[in-house]
Amino acid sequence: MIDMKGFQNFLFSLHPLLLSTIASVLTVTQIVLAFFLSGQGSIALKWAGWICIWISGIFGLLPIFIFRRKGGVSKGESYMKTTKLVDTGIYAIVRHPQGGTAWLLINLGIMLIAWHWTSMILCLVSMVLVYVDTFKTDQYCIEKFGDEYKRYQDKVPMVNFIAGIVRLVWSRKEKHKER
Repeated sequence: MIDMKGFQNFLFSLHPLLLSTIASVLTVTQIVLAFFLSGQGSIALKWAGWICIWISGIFGLLPIFIFRRKGGVSKGESYMKTTKLVDTGIYAIVRHPQGGTAWLLINLGIMLIAWHWTSMILCLVSMVLVYVDTFKTDQYCIEKFGDEYKRYQDKVPMVNFIAGIVRLVWSRKEKHKER
């Protein structure tokens, strides 16, 4: 049985950029290999892959604009230098749209386009590392925003945008019924 506290301690003892660096190398390798491996899968898989990549673009770009507008970012600072917890827009759907959802969708999309065993292995390992890294990001956000972030965690999924959309639609439907 896995000792979750021990795993958590191990995870948080790692260099902050280790997991994302390894995942980046695997993702770039997967992209490069896709140029050579493309053509293995069906047209439906390729379409699904491109849809994943386009959706990842939405999750990758929106945070830049949302953080600048709602995150209390000082003029001239990186959009990542937020001073306020943002829980609206794309952040009402998932907590980690860029470093989680977008990255996972890019990996999935490339794997579907290439449809080769090497791409599948690189994809799966990279996706696991990205997903595990989001736990470290959650811990950082708890340290930065405290209980407000913990309440946010209870409401919004980490990376599952389908569950996030369903939850958001359902909660709006319930609020509309109350009126």
